[in-house]
Amino acid sequence: MAEIKEQAKAVLIPGDGIGPEITEAVLSVLDAAGAAIEWVRCDAGLAALDSGDEVLPAATIEAIDYHKVALKGPCTTPVGEGFPSVNVQLRKQFELYAAVRPVRSLPGVDTRYQNVDLIIIRENTEGLYSGVENEVVPGVVMSMKVATEKGCLRIAHWAFRFATQRKREKITVFHKANIMKMTDGLFLRAGDHVHKREYPNIDYETAIIDAGCMRLVQDPSQFDILLLENLYGDVVSDLCAGLVGGLGVVPGANFGEDAAIFEAVHGSAPDIAGRNVANPLALLMSSVMMLNHLAEDTPAYAEIAVRIKGAYDQALLDGEMTRDLGGKLNTDEFAKAVIARL
Repeated sequence: MAEIKEQAKAVLIPGDGIGPEITEAVLSVLDAAGAAIEWVRCDAGLAALDSGDEVLPAATIEAIDYHKVALKGPCTTPVGEGFPSVNVQLRKQFELYAAVRPVRSLPGVDTRYQNVDLIIIRENTEGLYSGVENEVVPGVVMSMKVATEKGCLRIAHWAFRFATQRKREKITVFHKANIMKMTDGLFLRAGDHVHKREYPNIDYETAIIDAGCMRLVQDPSQFDILLLENLYGDVVSDLCAGLVGGLGVVPGANFGEDAAIFEAVHGSAPDIAGRNVANPLALLMSSVMMLNHLAEDTPAYAEIAVRIKGAYDQALLDGEMTRDLGGKLNTDEFAKAVIARL
């Protein structure tokens, strides 16, 4: 095994609910695999509020700004009221404009499809999630969808560059430009421009999102990389997770020009928190994405990432899985099953 001569430093945000317990399980696997990382532990979400701080403390922002890399567990977001989403705040704070969600069929996890190998790339800072809302008159509220030429071109360039690096063959843009001719039209034109001018070697197609979703559930193997604006990307990435077993088996990452945050994309599941039954796989898979990112400066991390991925694949193939996937293992037992296969 290649030696890590200088260990990386990264921010660790365990999160809320099941976050702390799945985080500890993931750390045990990383340690056993030899992924020497110096963690800077920080709070966010309810954990920060409970300690008397803001939902996204200044110390957490400063740590991420300094170290540029973070691994984050799930943070609670109230529905319809309460404090704003920690995830949205982090994306805005660090201009994490590219959200990446790889979705693939896993060995031993039986679903309707066994040939899924998709990557969803979502523009992460614009669209309806910009949060520009107001009450026009009492009883009437309005939400504004924001699209800029800069933002649309930026995510298009990122997606085609990513496809080239990962040797992917096709990008499909989902849109609703037949109705939202200006906002989705701009997003569509940006993708077409980047494809024709810089990446004509990569296959490119567009699909109206409702028809595209129908095609997804008919045969997901016809797609490779999906490129979507913010709201569509949020919905479709969860839809695709359902094709392979749910949010507990897919990782997530958010990239900007100067920082990257890797996270479990599922919720904090407070109803099972503290019971040692949560599936740590999504956060473990996200940590593998983080290792591959760190490998750009320290190549040895890539070898560790391959070993961990092979270990959890083999554990699943052997039927060693948590209850949400039909198995019998608890959180710690699954981590030990992965470690045994390293």
